[in-house]
Amino acid sequence: MNKYDNLENMKLKLPKISDIANKVVFVRVDYNVPLKKVGNKIVVVDDERIKASLETISFLLENNATVVLASHLGRPKSSHDMHFSLQPIADYMNGSLNIPIKFVKTCIGKEVEEAIIQAKNKITTSNETTVNKAHNDNSIQPSIFLLENLRFHKEEEENDLEFSKKLASHMDVYINEAFSTTHRAHASIVGITKFLPAFAGFALEKEVNTFAKMMSNPKRPLIIVLGGAKISDKVGAIEHLANIADIVLVGGAVANSFLKADGHETFKSYIEDVPADLKKKNIDYVDVACSLIEEHRTEKMLMNGYIPMPKILHPIDVIAAYSLEEKDPEKTFIIDLTKESDFKKSEKLFYLDIGPKTIKLYQEILGHSKTIFWNGPMGVWENPIFSRGTKRIASTIAMSEAETIIGGGDTIGAINHFGLEKQFNYISAAGGAALDLLSGKMLPGIKPILEEK
Repeated sequence: MNKYDNLENMKLKLPKISDIANKVVFVRVDYNVPLKKVGNKIVVVDDERIKASLETISFLLENNATVVLASHLGRPKSSHDMHFSLQPIADYMNGSLNIPIKFVKTCIGKEVEEAIIQAKNKITTSNETTVNKAHNDNSIQPSIFLLENLRFHKEEEENDLEFSKKLASHMDVYINEAFSTTHRAHASIVGITKFLPAFAGFALEKEVNTFAKMMSNPKRPLIIVLGGAKISDKVGAIEHLANIADIVLVGGAVANSFLKADGHETFKSYIEDVPADLKKKNIDYVDVACSLIEEHRTEKMLMNGYIPMPKILHPIDVIAAYSLEEKDPEKTFIIDLTKESDFKKSEKLFYLDIGPKTIKLYQEILGHSKTIFWNGPMGVWENPIFSRGTKRIASTIAMSEAETIIGGGDTIGAINHFGLEKQFNYISAAGGAALDLLSGKMLPGIKPILEEK
């Protein structure tokens, strides 16, 4: 993927009324939402991604368009994996969101064509129609369709041109309303745009603009908080963001690479393996962390106007235990990384949360912020005895007067668990896509919907 020349100047193509009025519009959404079985029914657990697409859907219906929604769900191995069917999502939209939607049991072929033709023959909507009105008015026929799981066809992930052409068949316009999948060069993201005029959805544009503003013109100090288990999907973001941020606070298992790079013993703590191409070059993520520390070693953030803090800051103490499943707080240890440890290298300890000194330090730094971006928990928050770091940092960010942007599925899971989800300025579920964007990469799904210079 190429780099953006200037993220601030990136402008997306939004659909005008003349682009979509009375037309058949293929809308790529991301309805890859969590489901659970309740009795004999499969129900939607979290509908935020569905609700995010409603502004675009309403705009299309108001202008007499036929709306064809397409999404993936999970990672089915074949079209026979019916527990990955999107039928429960169509049922949920009809029943719980009052959206009159017809489910089509495939995403290409004659059944799709027939549904569109039937809709065109039956549409009696006026330019005042909205999603809710369409549900409440029995004289109005549904003009919204949800296609079956795109990934029931292996050609979707292969970005197969012939499959892309079939998706575009009988459609007039394409809209991408699935920012969280724009880092994937798939048929419904990239290939289809070779056959249809392509535009950005309103939610996608808002998401991209939020990150663009943070990258290009943030209120300062800009503080980045990065955690989670995997460093591999954050390396590019750390490299790019470290040049923009005033300070980067590292936690979670990601911090282990930085601790080891800085000469600290990490015992059995998780450090992610590198892919084969890096192994061949004798590079690992500790080397990457070491390079980042060295690159920014002379850069400092002045806290309280006179205390110099390193640009990239890792924990100064941690909560450790012999098992991730430990339930007894008495069997956990606080290891102060600023002092000589009593533990020996043979100890089978895992670092599972940031310690009390680190919490206090990070809270103090966050209190000086004007903009905060947070992606990744500070520890194994699912276990209550290792949740304190994540909960305290989450609460501090939530109560901050700074502009707060939260990203990533694990982070969202944590703030939902702690009941803080309503207290942030912006929450993005687009983990991989957001991190790639924040790495400065040109996302495959963004390129086709950019305004031409």
